Amino acid sequence: MEPFRKPFLIDPNFPLEVVYKGFRVTENELPDHLHDLYEVVYIHEGKGTFFIDQSLYEKEPGDLFLIPGNTIHRSFPSATEPIVSSAIFFAPSLVATSTLSHEYEPIKCFDIARKTKHYKVVLPETVKLRIEAAIDQMGRELNEKTPGYRQALWLQLQQLLLELYRHPALKANTLPGASLVPQWIQIALHDINSNPLQCGGLAELSEKACVSAGHFSRVFKQVTGMNVTDYVNAKRIAKAKELLLATDDTIESIAQQCGFQGMRHFYQLFMRLTDETPKQYRRQVKGS
Repeated sequence: MEPFRKPFLIDPNFPLEVVYKGFRVTENELPDHLHDLYEVVYIHEGKGTFFIDQSLYEKEPGDLFLIPGNTIHRSFPSATEPIVSSAIFFAPSLVATSTLSHEYEPIKCFDIARKTKHYKVVLPETVKLRIEAAIDQMGRELNEKTPGYRQALWLQLQQLLLELYRHPALKANTLPGASLVPQWIQIALHDINSNPLQCGGLAELSEKACVSAGHFSRVFKQVTGMNVTDYVNAKRIAKAKELLLATDDTIESIAQQCGFQGMRHFYQLFMRLTDETPKQYRRQVKGS
């Protein structure tokens, strides 16, 4: 039986999803599944078993698990002591291009976990407290959503990854310094972000990168959590939102300016990503 692929509806400008202190029982757990996003799981309460990449791990309070993208896993909470856990899902692109030095790799811990096929991290008590504090702050930011909360979430994620990078057991497993985000993907992301209207599709981007379309598509989805078409369309919708607020152009004109030839397709994508029609979005934000 093929594993279930868990879908995510995330903002390509901020590919992060946090489930803070979720109550886990057998009835609401997914079967064997995988996803493109990287995942950090921290156990706050309860007991159970974690199946990750053909291995079983016991789960207890204070345990932390690293699940690289496209790794099959499944949780089995205890029937008598249900799990309370936090899960942080993110695309590597959110943190991989934010380093200030070449020696620091924020997601090296995931590469080590995949290489050694060991996904459970035993934390020293002092590190455990700092990681719990970072996760608790993420929970507060998500609950309050005060201005700048996304930046705060990003900072706490960086703090958590830095703690793991400095973990002695992880530091001992030295790996080649190759970046997890190839340069040709970085160039493609720059081209899309700079001009999502004329960046081209998969064929043009893969040809420029000098790799096959299939390989480009696989690596692009692992890095961003989205396929090329969905990522480009999301960037075009983001541009449309800017024009809706900054101009008095008609909605049809804005759709054309953002590269959408048909209004039906534009409306469908806009509603999928914003839960509003373009008219509703303009009226709600501009108050007119």
